[in-house]
Amino acid sequence: MTIIGSLAALCSTTSFAPQAWRIVKTRDTSAISSRMYMITVVGFALWLVYGVMKTEWPLIATNSICLALSAFILVMKLLPQRKKEEVASTLDPTSEGQAH
Repeated sequence: MTIIGSLAALCSTTSFAPQAWRIVKTRDTSAISSRMYMITVVGFALWLVYGVMKTEWPLIATNSICLALSAFILVMKLLPQRKKEEVASTLDPTSEGQAH
């Protein structure tokens, strides 16, 4: 049971990283659904509150990471292009907004 839970947590926490990194590299969020990410962010926030209320550290840790990554993606989607460029350049100064 612990192995299944650990694998689920690993999959959940790492699933958003490729999308977040792609946004940093390309600055392109056109294919991302704002509504879907709003719901996802709210869902992870609720799971985080649930984990805190139950003081279950696996829920707290996993959902904190998922919340941070999905919120980053949502913010990048909602930012104007100029601000998106600034954030991405800060995170990856070597990238110039080209697809890799």
